[in-house]
Amino acid sequence: MLDVGIVVPVYEEVASIAPLANEIRLSCEEAGLTFEVWFIDDGSRDDSWAEILRQRDADGRFNGIQLRRNYGKSAALAAGFEHVSARVVITMDADLQDDPSEIPSLVAAVDAGQDLVSGWKKARKDPWTKTLPSRFFNLVTRIVSGIALHDFNCGLKAYRLEVVKSMKIYGEMHRYLPLLAKWEGFTRIGEQQVNHRSRQHGRSKFGFERYVRGCLDLMTVMFLTRFGARPMHFFGSMGLLAFLGGFVISLWITIDKFVYDNPVGDRPSLLLGVLLIMVGVQFMCTGFLGDLILRGRMKESHPYEIVEVVAGSD
Repeated sequence: MLDVGIVVPVYEEVASIAPLANEIRLSCEEAGLTFEVWFIDDGSRDDSWAEILRQRDADGRFNGIQLRRNYGKSAALAAGFEHVSARVVITMDADLQDDPSEIPSLVAAVDAGQDLVSGWKKARKDPWTKTLPSRFFNLVTRIVSGIALHDFNCGLKAYRLEVVKSMKIYGEMHRYLPLLAKWEGFTRIGEQQVNHRSRQHGRSKFGFERYVRGCLDLMTVMFLTRFGARPMHFFGSMGLLAFLGGFVISLWITIDKFVYDNPVGDRPSLLLGVLLIMVGVQFMCTGFLGDLILRGRMKESHPYEIVEVVAGSD
């Protein structure tokens, strides 16, 4: 089995592909690592796919997958994870900001016993408009998830092969791969400072809206990791609390009416009690439906459609 497989999502980075391929080749060969590279063209409208084919023709260790349209980074990583077969898997961005010279040290960290090693761009070469929101986002994610990482967004990460084969990635879940790995039972998650470089070509494909999506996805991930296999525990607990609260209020109003002969119709607490009972029943019904769907669902299809897969023969 190969030492390292490198998965690189590509979206309109034609100018960066050749330099990145050369740096990866040099870094791995100097460290004596056997390797394969999977460039995932995520619906680029420039000549990125043509450049990937040129790299494949020049060196059979470089492979490519072309997606039909721009599905997003999560789908691109999922496609790469499906095809990679090396014992250690490295993910990195295609914009040359991730330094390929970090590959040997990341591989060594996994070989030392880690399931996943996340890069930490401590000295990040980005404007404050990106670094400041990112720090806040990472702080919230660290507190909510309980995983002590400084940089969940870093694209440079290393995994044991079993980790990437077990994770199901969709939507914008690429930001929470350490959390997904922990959910699958891979708890040896480490962090390593990595060199971060200034962007040399093109422009960032992510805007401020990614932080909004990131917060929503964090709520989704936390729900799925804690209650994805038992939705009734979540909805049922809230429903039971609401139902009991409404029942107690309604019981007190009933006792107050028949024992003390106080009027009922003009009391706001009557509406509150009935509302809580209805909300409680709805929450519990939602939990039942969730369990039924969970039991009856079929195996999920891939969140992408592949146009072509090219694998060079070395």
